[in-house]
Amino acid sequence: MDLNYSTEELAFRDEVRSWLQANLPADLRQKMESYQELSKDDLLRWHKILARKGWVAPDWPEEWGGTSWNVVQKYIFEEECGFAATPPLIPFGLRMCAPVLLQFGTEAQKKRFLPRIYDGTDFWCQGYSEPGSGSDLASLKTRATREDGHYVVTGQKIWTTLAHYADWIFCLVRTDPNTGKRQDGISFLLIDMKTPGITVRPIVLMDGSQEVNEVFFDEVKVPVENLVHQEGKGWTVAKYLLGYERMGTGRIGASKRELQRLKELAAEHRKDGRPIMEDVRFRDRLTRVEVELMALEITNLRFLDQMRRTGKPPGADVSMLKIKGTEIQQSLTELMMQAAGPLAQAFKPMDAMDFDHFTARLAPRYCNMRKASIYAGSNEIQRNIIAKATLGL
Repeated sequence: MDLNYSTEELAFRDEVRSWLQANLPADLRQKMESYQELSKDDLLRWHKILARKGWVAPDWPEEWGGTSWNVVQKYIFEEECGFAATPPLIPFGLRMCAPVLLQFGTEAQKKRFLPRIYDGTDFWCQGYSEPGSGSDLASLKTRATREDGHYVVTGQKIWTTLAHYADWIFCLVRTDPNTGKRQDGISFLLIDMKTPGITVRPIVLMDGSQEVNEVFFDEVKVPVENLVHQEGKGWTVAKYLLGYERMGTGRIGASKRELQRLKELAAEHRKDGRPIMEDVRFRDRLTRVEVELMALEITNLRFLDQMRRTGKPPGADVSMLKIKGTEIQQSLTELMMQAAGPLAQAFKPMDAMDFDHFTARLAPRYCNMRKASIYAGSNEIQRNIIAKATLGL
């Protein structure tokens, strides 16, 4: 097992780092570092900068605009982006719908959707969770009935991230309610968000922001050609997609950046007249998180070495990255709150904040990060997956 970067990989890292420093707009970096909410224009601006460079979809085949990077280069790129505080590339089109189309889509579907996902013309969201069907996704009830060359969709999705920005949504729907196994009879549809009968209702979060939504479908007509894979076999597509989603939840580069900010904050702020970094209990917690982050990085490198040697993606073990990565992210926000003390408590209006001091957004960020251990399959579900598929329990 080789956990070290080669000379070529180190040169690639330096190239990526230099390019990011030169091309990441200062206002976007400042928004990320001060935890401001990003607009659709902000997200698409960075997307299009990377698309012009040819770096927006490294995982795609070269014929569709992907790079020729190996798995280690892709990992280096993601971690450098996290450490540089780049805006996130919204994954629903690039890293979720696109891989599904490349694996299961028809040629007509690929030619229609992939170029528009690549250049940012179409903004996508994900229609999976429903009221009562989140971790137990196979219990979903949104139905689709086939009529005269269309599916007529009726039902509701919830916690739909950025649906208020989206042009398209990919949805799991039940096309056959009479199967013995709940995972059967589910289909995967691509739905234009401008179709009559779709209503998006915002869910306002604790910090006053709107990130997630309810989406209602009232007899929405979807052309049959928007079915991906076979009717009733959408669960196969869903499992494939979730594997891609979980690979991106560790966010080691971003956590390294947050750890560095935390150390600066702990050295600056005082408790009982001394820097909080000198508090033994605080320093113990911080050290534990730093060690866990180092262990997570080594585990990720082990997966990369396996993929580099075998050419095969990791199996259920990837759930470890999701569990530990999100727990570390939450621990860092908790320690940020502790280090900032009373300065972290204010929920100020966005236009009234002093963004030169990022503590103004620590409390909202702490609240927002509670969801990290739930999305992409809750951490409890991930532990069940590891127990069954890896440990054989």
